[in-house]
Amino acid sequence: MDSFERYVGMLKRKEVDFLPRIPIVMQYAAEYIGSNYGAFASDYKILVEANRSCAQDFGFEQLSAISDPYRETQGLGGEITYVRDGVPRCTSPLKSSKDLSTLLHPDPLVSERMADRVKAITEYQQSLGGKYSIMGWIEGPAAEAADLRGVTNFLMDTMEDTNFVCELMDLCAEVGIDFAKAQIKAGADTIGIGDAIASQVSPDFYESLIQPREKLLVNAIHNAGGYVRLHICGNITHLLPGISDLGMDILDVDHMVDISLVRKSVGNKVVISGNIDPVEGVMRGTPASIREYVRRAYQSVGNPFMVNAGCEIPSKTPAENLKAFCEPITYRK
Repeated sequence: MDSFERYVGMLKRKEVDFLPRIPIVMQYAAEYIGSNYGAFASDYKILVEANRSCAQDFGFEQLSAISDPYRETQGLGGEITYVRDGVPRCTSPLKSSKDLSTLLHPDPLVSERMADRVKAITEYQQSLGGKYSIMGWIEGPAAEAADLRGVTNFLMDTMEDTNFVCELMDLCAEVGIDFAKAQIKAGADTIGIGDAIASQVSPDFYESLIQPREKLLVNAIHNAGGYVRLHICGNITHLLPGISDLGMDILDVDHMVDISLVRKSVGNKVVISGNIDPVEGVMRGTPASIREYVRRAYQSVGNPFMVNAGCEIPSKTPAENLKAFCEPITYRK
């Protein structure tokens, strides 16, 4: 089987030769080809080369277009500053205002950073389409709202002005849907949804206000012909009842979450990926301990499962550790 067949086979609950491997690499990938994070985030050609090299050399099933949270934020009016060895910095256009009319209305094919991601996917499709899964990325409604307002303001808004929060997240969901559709049209078979800030709210707030808007994104992506990979960094244990009703295809699980509890919550219709600690488990582990971590994670949840760390692979991870992490693990019925 090639990588794409293996990836789709697992999604469709078919028997595959070994488990698909879908780690997220960003700064690691940039440095692997002798570049840097700032160049990776600002130039799709470097992002594509870096991810392609890692996929081919280490054995990934998926090529990713993720780099940082600020593609849509820049399109909506934020100003970007690139940092050589760190995540880009971005202003929050609504930090001192709740006037949504001050935001721009980005076209994913025109807005600089959104269009750059679409170009990355187009390049993947033209060079390796059908051989690897291609994953686009959008920010979830809460994460993008927090980017626009600033995290502290957003969390205060959730307590003091829920009407505004709902209006803002509705706008973010609308922009996210347009962005996802553009990436699918360019060749992405999967769209990742990153909604990290959701792990910081109560179950009631999540289920009543965030989850319905995430579900809107999930349904729109499915209707456009894509698979959905949900990524919420941090401890999502308290959110599992709401997450289990989202209908995503893949759920990334961070290392502080009991992965067996996730399986009980979402059932056998969702691919679980994770949940090895990226730092202690992957970067600071040994090849032998990493193999054991992956084996135990698979043993805990069974199929459908894809090999992944709890979050991004750290930039200082030894190559032999990432090779051990990606060693083929035979599919078990």
